[in-house]
Amino acid sequence: VQLQASGGGLVQAGGSLRLSCAASGRTLSNYAVGWFRQAPGKERELVAAINWSGRSTYYADSVKGRFTISRDNAKNTVYLQMNSLKPEDTAVYYCAAGSFSTTRQEYRHWGQGTQVTVSS
Repeated sequence: VQLQASGGGLVQAGGSLRLSCAASGRTLSNYAVGWFRQAPGKERELVAAINWSGRSTYYADSVKGRFTISRDNAKNTVYLQMNSLKPEDTAVYYCAAGSFSTTRQEYRHWGQGTQVTVSS
């Protein structure tokens, strides 16, 4: 499965962005999807994940209550709605498909990143 992340950009603190992860090649409904981010000089971290059906989700403590992950299997797309953005959310965001897990190694298919920059 090939993944394409989009929707990043420059936004002021307190603003919102919605990232999209569109799949091609195979149906995304076969996979859990995670959104990861990597800031300069930091390790890539899992921000949110959703299982194949959408019934189970995971959020990192740093984004709980602000970010929402969802999926539309008919459109082969997973979304990350990001509200109340903070400067510390600035990073390159990646989507990845695999098994529903908080472990990066369980996600075998990765898209290219999309830059999110939050200005103060």
